[in-house]
Amino acid sequence: MIRKKLLVDVDCGVDDAQAIMMALAAPNVEVLGITCVHGNTSLENVCKNTLRVLQVCGRLEIPVFRGAAKPILGNVICAGQFHGQDGLGDVPDPQAPGLDMVQKEGAISAMIRIVNENPNEVSLVATAPLTNLALAVRMDPSFPSKLKGLYIMGGNTESRGNTTSCAEFNFAADPEAAYMVLKDFMCPTYIACWEFTCYSKLPWSWCDDWLAQQSEKARFMERIFSHSIEFSNSERSRAEMVDGMGFVSCDSYAMAAAIDDEFVTRSDKVAVSVELTGTHTRGMMVLDTLGILKKTHKAFVVRKVNMERFEQLMMDGLR
Repeated sequence: MIRKKLLVDVDCGVDDAQAIMMALAAPNVEVLGITCVHGNTSLENVCKNTLRVLQVCGRLEIPVFRGAAKPILGNVICAGQFHGQDGLGDVPDPQAPGLDMVQKEGAISAMIRIVNENPNEVSLVATAPLTNLALAVRMDPSFPSKLKGLYIMGGNTESRGNTTSCAEFNFAADPEAAYMVLKDFMCPTYIACWEFTCYSKLPWSWCDDWLAQQSEKARFMERIFSHSIEFSNSERSRAEMVDGMGFVSCDSYAMAAAIDDEFVTRSDKVAVSVELTGTHTRGMMVLDTLGILKKTHKAFVVRKVNMERFEQLMMDGLR
């Protein structure tokens, strides 16, 4: 079996954890490294959380790298309301690995090195604000051309915000980085946007069965996910969601697309950008369906996926 080589960039909250566990369970995947960035919680928490996930999966040999602690411009925002202030449900973990296990090499340098060592073989899965990616292309403009593909969870297609009126969290957390990545990365790019993940939600009854699996990984997920499940019943969550309520593991859709070539069944190939200056629309993804931006590179904006395959990949992650 030819194994897919993945580099994963995370702001390790609960759905990042779910995506990482999905990748680690896939027999056709080799995770070459995990880079950490500000986002759902502080950078230090992101590093700790990533190590916790690797520990429960028995995969602490995978290197973890510390990246950007703040966006290129503007203020840091976090998603503690949904993920818990520590990013993983505020559940104490006295057995958590120490930060001394984080690599001395920085994330930007590691990204460039790993891709240079494996030219045109690595798919980069970005489930966080895109700060690390934007800095990598500034440090090495040839970096994107050496990627096999880029899989992003972020942005939106219907101006439905879950953080601001019109912006999804990962793009809202660093609009300049998202703009730079969508402008400068010419490799095949797949984007799992906020509204798409909502349209592809699973019923909460499925989530109950998923968490009921008899494994330490399932018990871990049950603990760290309880805060998010409780928040999902709030009025704010109901306002954020599109097309009714249910279980949405946002980051796992981008990961599934990177793992399984048959997962995405329909996508729109369209030039995309990000609004940087709008009073209400800063961070909103723009779909240039009219070709006004004259961009030669077009992204694959995911619209439909094979949900049976998704359910299996999610189940396998906790098995």
